[in-house]
Formats: sequence, C-alpha cells, structure tokens
Amino acid sequence: MATALRWTDRLRIERAVWALDQRLYDLPRSSRIAKRREVRESLISASHDIGTAAALQRLGNSRQLAAEYLSAELGDEGRPHWFAAGVFLFTGQLVLTSLLTDAAAAFAAGITTATPDATGTFEWAGIAYLQDTVRYTFVNGEATWVGGAWTPLAWLLWLTATVVVGRLWRVKHMLRLRRNDPARLSAP
Repeated sequence: MATALRWTDRLRIERAVWALDQRLYDLPRSSRIAKRREVRESLISASHDIGTAAALQRLGNSRQLAAEYLSAELGDEGRPHWFAAGVFLFTGQLVLTSLLTDAAAAFAAGITTATPDATGTFEWAGIAYLQDTVRYTFVNGEATWVGGAWTPLAWLLWLTATVVVGRLWRVKHMLRLRRNDPARLSAP
C-alpha cells in the first residue's frame, strides 16, 4: 500500500540525509553527492511503501551507516581529520597571535605604570623562541610599538601541531591507495 508523503515526512527524510552527509566529508565530493542521492531516493521509495517512520527506523544510525560507507570506499585504515586540522590551523594562529600581542602590550603597560610620562625608545626581547624583539617608542606616556612577529620556530611548531592534530601523515597512505587503485576512490 503506497502512502503519499507529507511535507513533514520530506523534512524528516532530508534531516536523515543531512545527518549522514555531515559524516561523509572524508569522501570525494562526487561520491558524497551520489551517496546522498542514493539514500534520499531509497528513503522516499521506502516511505511510499511502508511509511516514513518505518523507513527511517530501518535506515538505522547515521553514524554507523557513514562508517560503513567510509570503510567501503576508503578502507578501514586511519584517515586524516581535515576538519580538526583546519580548526586548529586557524584557532591556533589566533590564540598564539593573541598571546604574543598581549605580552607585548603588557610590557608597554609596565613601562607606563613605572613612568607615566615616559619618553624614549625601549626594546623588549619578546617571548624567547616564539617572538622577535619588540621596539617601543614613547612620547609623553603614549606608546607605539613595532615587532613581535612569530619566529621561524613558532611557525614550525604551529604547523607541526596542525599535522599532529589533524593526523595529516595519513594523507600519504590515502594517496598510495589512490595510486594503486584509482577506481576505489573515484565516483561511481
């Protein structure tokens, strides 16, 4: 017995498809789109036959289904975590830049606290190994400063931490898989 789909049924199906799609971001774009379409069409077809609630129940957990899709297409080996790497890449830079800027501003505040009408040029070596020398110019207690950039070691630590957080060393394995079996990672 076929039943007509209401708009609420369509929304429930789209929510299930969206939940699955959010867990498939490691797949190539074309493959992810194909999986999304396949699941949507299957759910609509099953909803006409047995109802939306039963179709969604038979679909199961989107996390398990996504894990099965990923395992089937990419294998069971560990994969890089691109989202984690991207989040760390940007937030790590913001946090370290904020820390170094606050440290430089604190040194300037210390000078103004000690001598409210300070005039002259002062230098601070910065945070060892992470920050270059900062040069402050005071005129009647008003400060301007230049310097305090990241050192090469700070950049290297930031990039190394991004690789570790995102487990990006696993990209080499994915590329080897793609080179050995190009059909495995291509869209159907």
